[in-house]
Parts: sequence; structure tokens; C-alpha cells
Amino acid sequence: MAYLEVEEMTTHIYEEDMDTISHGDDAAMMSAIDAAIEEVQGYLTKYDTGKIFAARGKERNPILLLFVKDIAAWHFCNICNAGVDIEMREKRYDRAIEWLRNNQNRQNPNLPTAPEQPGRQECRHCGEMAFGSNRKRDNHF
Repeated sequence: MAYLEVEEMTTHIYEEDMDTISHGDDAAMMSAIDAAIEEVQGYLTKYDTGKIFAARGKERNPILLLFVKDIAAWHFCNICNAGVDIEMREKRYDRAIEWLRNNQNRQNPNLPTAPEQPGRQECRHCGEMAFGSNRKRDNHF
């Protein structure tokens, strides 16, 4: 059993619309779900994504599950938007990405943090780069 099953997507896309878009083949929806999970994992690098996406049923974070479904629905509807309000899908996708960006570096008590990597030194200035120039000189003759 995966983090998100095709049958669970009926909360976001009508089953008839899924059948119309995918022609009865679940591979397209599974591909969209996999792409959504990969996209979300890219935003959640501070968290233990292995543990998050290994959760099943009620163990899953409900808001994260909602946004994974929104992103998966967006990827799926890009195949063909038959019977789907594309503007609503786009707004929900944008909202999901906004939430992921806003929670990217915050401590969310409902998500497990990533384990410390041995041998990795935490540096206060790692990843920072300072740039600038000297003051402009004014010469008056």
C-alpha cells in the first residue's frame, strides 16, 4: 500500500472524470501521485520524508495529504482537463505550493524532523554569501 492510492483521489476528482482522462488505466494517476510526492519531498528537506510518506491511513498528516492530492490532481489534469475546472485546480495547486514554501524551514510539530547526519558540522554561515563594494569616492579638484 502506498502513501496515496488512486481510489483516494475521488475526493478531488470525480471518478468519471478520472476514467475519461486516463481511459481506465490507473498508470497515469499513479504517475501523477508519484510526481506529487517527489515535488512535496523537495520542499520538506528539513523533515524525515521517509517516515512521513511511509505513513498509512490515519497516521498521515491530514493537511499534507490534502496538498499532495491537490498537486497530484494538478499533474493528472494536465493530461486532459475533461470535466475539470482548470482554474480551480491551478488555484489549489498554487495554494499547496505556497503552504509548502511557508512551512519549508519552520518546525511543524505534526511532521517528524529529519535525523541528524553523522559527521556533518553545523555552520552558522554555511550557505551564505556576502557581496558588496567599497564606498563611492568623490574627488573634487
